[in-house]
Amino acid sequence: QVHLVESGGGLVQAGGSLKLSCAASGRAFSGNAMGWFRQAPGKEREFVACISSSGSNTDYVDSVQGRFAISRDNAKNTVYLQMNSLKSEDTAVYYCATKYTIYPSRTYYREVEYDFWGQGTRVTVSS
Repeated sequence: QVHLVESGGGLVQAGGSLKLSCAASGRAFSGNAMGWFRQAPGKEREFVACISSSGSNTDYVDSVQGRFAISRDNAKNTVYLQMNSLKSEDTAVYYCATKYTIYPSRTYYREVEYDFWGQGTRVTVSS
């Protein structure tokens, strides 16, 4: 069992920045790939970014490429999502998720591949 708690959401103006954090407890964090997903009002949840358990590989949805950066600190059992140049279309509830993996360099971008999810943190970007 892994427990995930997201934080760092809030209200920000378009063009601004936010940094989300996701703290994990339970199973050894270093063996888990991590992902960020988001769900905008009236839409299905979508993949945003992911990072391999080793931290060596990352992947992003095209709409955030170059604006968002995912990172992890295995010593703190925490994964981050730095969000820059925010747009109104980034408004959503952001969820982190974790997947145990024996492949340290693999990234995962499908929801069904993840084992545990946080409760989400809301990000609102005003235009």
